[in-house]
Amino acid sequence: MNEKIGKYRWTICSLLFFATTVNYLDRQVLSLLAPDLSKQFGWTNSDYANITSVFQFVYAISMLFAGRFIDKLGTKWGFIWAIIVWSFGAIMHAYSVSIGQGVSNLFVWVGLGAVPISIAGFMVSRAVLGIGEAGNFPAAIKATAEYFPKNERSFATGIFNSGTNVGAILAPITVPWIAKHWGWESAFLIIGGIGFFWIIFWMIFYEKPEKQKRLSKAEFEYINKDEVVVEEVVKQEKVSWVKLLKYKQTWAFVCGKLLTDGVWWFFLFWLPKYLEAQYGMLKTEITIPLAVLYSMTMFGSIGGGYFPMYFINKGYKPYDGRMKAMLLIAFFPLLVLLAQPLGYISYWVPVILIGIGASAHQAWSANLFTTVSDMFPKKSVASVIGIGGMAGGLGGVIISKSGGALFDHYKSLGHVQTGYTIMFSVCAVAYLIAWTIMKTLVPKYKIIDDL
Repeated sequence: MNEKIGKYRWTICSLLFFATTVNYLDRQVLSLLAPDLSKQFGWTNSDYANITSVFQFVYAISMLFAGRFIDKLGTKWGFIWAIIVWSFGAIMHAYSVSIGQGVSNLFVWVGLGAVPISIAGFMVSRAVLGIGEAGNFPAAIKATAEYFPKNERSFATGIFNSGTNVGAILAPITVPWIAKHWGWESAFLIIGGIGFFWIIFWMIFYEKPEKQKRLSKAEFEYINKDEVVVEEVVKQEKVSWVKLLKYKQTWAFVCGKLLTDGVWWFFLFWLPKYLEAQYGMLKTEITIPLAVLYSMTMFGSIGGGYFPMYFINKGYKPYDGRMKAMLLIAFFPLLVLLAQPLGYISYWVPVILIGIGASAHQAWSANLFTTVSDMFPKKSVASVIGIGGMAGGLGGVIISKSGGALFDHYKSLGHVQTGYTIMFSVCAVAYLIAWTIMKTLVPKYKIIDDL
């Protein structure tokens, strides 16, 4: 059947996968170098939390506008500008000390007080990175809605979203090695430059489906089999944020992102610090454990994206099948509760248990993203993703700031493990709480048809 329909949509999916891989490579470089940079620049856990929180806060606010930006400019050029900005921001990290000198002086001049040079420089670089990276998921979800019918969207989302895992796997393999042999600045320069190569392939292979010459008529009709064909795309009514916020469907997505995105941020930004604090692991010592952990998340991302098909094939509507799958997925992070009590056995115990939790997050995330394209028309998908992404970013700020304060507090008491026990407990139960709220807001599938 695929031979008759065509497979070009999967070429687009592969481009989204590689963009997402680059996205996560760039954002993870700092966390892998954090233990060494903390020693070099004298950062506390709260200092590091402040740096990561700048990225998360700016990313959160930018997500709101990124969705609107993608909807207005279009998927092709919106994605290009996003990756240009975030690649530039990633490279800026290599010059953070020089940037920080000017920023620190500016803060003093305007009366905001002195900020350590290294912290100021990394904050500015993280802010630019956050602005650009905010465009990845609104653009990718919009492209998925353009190129895939509803029954394939969660699977396609799971595939491109697995790029987060590949980026997370490649980062600990490459970054510590580059930093060890060529210096930490080179890690930011080399990894940051990869995005510019992706733009070339995106320019060549992406175009709107209705203008895509490589797309067969049969595949175009298959992609749009769920759609009511109307004169659209070029001149669409602009949907305001205020109007979108009137729908419970929007709030269900917002709550799902707010309560669970911070868990992934915590795993991404704090695990190298955790392995250092708990097991004294530094530099290339963390390479294999983190590579194994993030390799596990590949199964969650792809398998979780395909999982709802089991229920949809049994006659469930897409949203209802997705919610049933998400409920089952939400139980797996509870295993993270055992990470600290059993961590005395070996560092591999928390690595495996956290890996299961992180894998469950990716399965959850693939389905959570797709609930938007299930319930909203294509013209508003990126905007809703942006609103939810902002909520997820703010959730990440809360988790990161809370974690930094907890770790410093319990470190001063000589019980740093207690801080991680508390944070792991929060991460473990977040998904069941989020699912309950989502189900309460939208108990049954209902598409928005009055935008």
